Amino acid sequence: MSSVLDASALLAYLKEEPGGDMVEELLAESSNMSAANWAEVLSKLAEEGDDISLTVESFEEEGLLGGNVIVHPLDESQARRVATLRLVVAREAGLSLADRACLALAYALDLPAYTADGAWRNVDAEVEIHLIR
Repeated sequence: MSSVLDASALLAYLKEEPGGDMVEELLAESSNMSAANWAEVLSKLAEEGDDISLTVESFEEEGLLGGNVIVHPLDESQARRVATLRLVVAREAGLSLADRACLALAYALDLPAYTADGAWRNVDAEVEIHLIR
């Protein structure tokens, strides 16, 4: 089953955190990610001292990037949805721009979104949301 991953979900997998095993199963098939979430993943890894060029290169060699994970640019219709979600759910749930980009991509692709962020628990974004832990 194809899915859309939030940055927190992919990071749980990469760091072997709880819920990472569920993400591993999703990656075995096909997953999608907004460029905003991909930027968040790379930013977190850079903060921890990873060389981003080497990290991306290893992801490509392992088939993670461009294979099992397809990174999508944020298009105009998704940008409008991100803005709408800001008004509808972001304030109450504390969703970041990247969180809303994930939900907008899930909506555009008509796929479920997977996250490790418990703040999404009661979010009504017109997409199926799964918490990985």
